Amino acid sequence: MSKCEQCIIRKFSSLRALNKEELIKISGCKVSRVVKKGDILFEEGDHLKGVFCIREGACKLTKLSPNGKNHIVKFITKGDLLGQRSVISDESVNLSAVAVNDMEVCFIPREEIMTSFKGNPDFSVEVVRDICYDLKNSDDGAVNMAQKNVKQRLADSLLYLHDTFGEDVDGFIKVQLSREEIAGMVGTATESLIRMLSEFSKKGLIEVKGKRIKITSILKIQNVSDGIM
Repeated sequence: MSKCEQCIIRKFSSLRALNKEELIKISGCKVSRVVKKGDILFEEGDHLKGVFCIREGACKLTKLSPNGKNHIVKFITKGDLLGQRSVISDESVNLSAVAVNDMEVCFIPREEIMTSFKGNPDFSVEVVRDICYDLKNSDDGAVNMAQKNVKQRLADSLLYLHDTFGEDVDGFIKVQLSREEIAGMVGTATESLIRMLSEFSKKGLIEVKGKRIKITSILKIQNVSDGIM
């Protein structure tokens, strides 16, 4: 089991503000586990007993809509912390977390997080900064959903997936989502999403092979997002 004070992953989250003594304490009480693709880390309404540090892999955060469908809100990837806001606010989570590929996570008990949050000003500032950043992104997403048309939102979603997961050796986005999942991100019906993907493909903006999608021109997709094309 890796030691927190020697872990490079912590440098990508608020854990970077912890001192060596705090990291040693966390290392002694954390639990490392493997989460298989499709497994649930937690469900909407759960009360978390700690936070997850993502060492490998990624998960999707989903929200159950009134029509009974789960819509992807965002992705959590390697280096991120999951559950900070709920642990700090002592509230149940309002999203579900599901692994999109095999993951390796470290679970850190709430007591250790709260001890550092109350006793280490640098750590508390980093946590609050992360929470504010998430809220800003949430606000931006709500504005885009209200002000942009469906094609622009699809372009935004493709750019987000590309920025979050990068490309494989063939240039395709390194995550494969169902058409229903992408439609949920965009905020449209699956049938409309399929038609738009076909339109984007015919225009040479993307290449599609099954669930695999390649952006052939980042600039053109950005232009669609900006309403230029």
